[in-house]
Amino acid sequence: MNDIEIVRNARSENRKTALDFIEGCITEFTELCGDRLYGDDKAVIGGIGFLLDIPVTVIGIEKGKDINDRIVHNFGSARPEGYRKALRLMKQAEKFGRPILCFVDTAGAYCDVLSEEHGQGRAIADNLYEMSDLKTPILSIVIGEGGSGGALALCHSDRIWMLEDAYFSVVSPESCSNILWKTTEKADVAARALGLTAEKLYSLGIIDKICKATDMYEFTKEIADQLEVLRKKSTDLLVRERYKKFRSIGYM
Repeated sequence: MNDIEIVRNARSENRKTALDFIEGCITEFTELCGDRLYGDDKAVIGGIGFLLDIPVTVIGIEKGKDINDRIVHNFGSARPEGYRKALRLMKQAEKFGRPILCFVDTAGAYCDVLSEEHGQGRAIADNLYEMSDLKTPILSIVIGEGGSGGALALCHSDRIWMLEDAYFSVVSPESCSNILWKTTEKADVAARALGLTAEKLYSLGIIDKICKATDMYEFTKEIADQLEVLRKKSTDLLVRERYKKFRSIGYM
């Protein structure tokens, strides 16, 4: 597949969603709701459970399956309440020493007047700020779309993985095309220029692993093995290495 085909495939209605991965990887999952400030955003699903024998906090951006389900989950575009809920669960995970697992699949944060009034930009910025110094392991996996700050708000992590047919980008190819050429007809050119595929991002050192996830049990074991590696690090080393990881991006 070329770059734009990967983008379109990442948006396919037949893909596994975050809830599919949570159900496939996590046992005894208990959902925790609300941001303790305004409300609960169904675009972000979070809670606690077990990854094999490891107690974890798991957070996923959920798109939904059919049209009614997608409306409930706002098509995977989170409002500020969703990002604040995610941060609340991350801080709870830090308090109890649980590693954090994020499944990311979003075209971007929800962009409307109400979201802006409720502090969309600040909510995303707070996640980035707090995750940079969070004293517990964080593993984020882009399972479909990884669009803009809406995805990055759950990807300031010790390790970022991507499915081989997912994409991760500062902007969608269509929006990039519209900004540069005032038309969406050059989305394929924009997709190539953005370097948004797993292969390209891995070559640049932005992501740490390209995954297939064809066998859910083996995929779960891979995640568990990685979390065990991260759990063995001291919290000071973990935070220092996370800082170094993001500071080094862009240096050739």
